[in-house]
Amino acid sequence: MILRRKGGHGVSATREFDYLYDNKEETTTRFVCFVGETLRRFDLAITSTNRFYGKKLVTDLQTGRTAVIGPDDLAEEGYLEHFYKLTDEEAAELRAFLEEIVGPVNFTDL
Repeated sequence: MILRRKGGHGVSATREFDYLYDNKEETTTRFVCFVGETLRRFDLAITSTNRFYGKKLVTDLQTGRTAVIGPDDLAEEGYLEHFYKLTDEEAAELRAFLEEIVGPVNFTDL
């Protein structure tokens, strides 16, 4: 750790990092709120990006939990329940909604 003096207002710590990548990208984010039969309110931010092979970043705005989700993740038993801490019924509602949003995975590296 390198210590540097900042403008006479004390000493701040500056760290050196070995970046693996540091990119900026234009993304689109859809904000949606819905309530299903379980009366569980879902406040979501769904971000589309060129990263993650076309999977979506799905953020639960109530808890701050964010997952990278594609159709394979929706098909994985217990994935939504575990990650978002949902009951089976709540996860079924979220899964039904996300199945309409999440598209196919695109392997562009091949």
